[in-house]
Amino acid sequence: MRENEMLEKEDIFSKVLRAGRRTYFFDVRATKADDYYITITESKKFTEEDGSFHFKKHKIYLYKEDFAAFREILDEMVDFVLDKKGEEVISERHQKDYKRENYTESTDEVKSTDSFTNIDFDDI
Repeated sequence: MRENEMLEKEDIFSKVLRAGRRTYFFDVRATKADDYYITITESKKFTEEDGSFHFKKHKIYLYKEDFAAFREILDEMVDFVLDKKGEEVISERHQKDYKRENYTESTDEVKSTDSFTNIDFDDI
């Protein structure tokens, strides 16, 4: 069997979750013995200074014998986070319009990074 035919046979069911610069791919695939397993792939886009980009990928293979324990631990972790921090996303750093602010240790005063001195090269 050719490699392309083998790859086509392996892909059974897929879902994609796009989350900003990250994309998650959930795929059901078949083993050589025609049993199923799941792959979860995180793909993150990185942009170089020259404008070009590349993707870094991380993959998890999850087999049927591990489904119950994996689901149990994942549910426990999700419940823990939601119980402790709620569903609201606290960090705004992932938003395109996020502006970093500096906090002084002595007070709760916020120093915005929006203030700057505009210098013209003719002034130098």
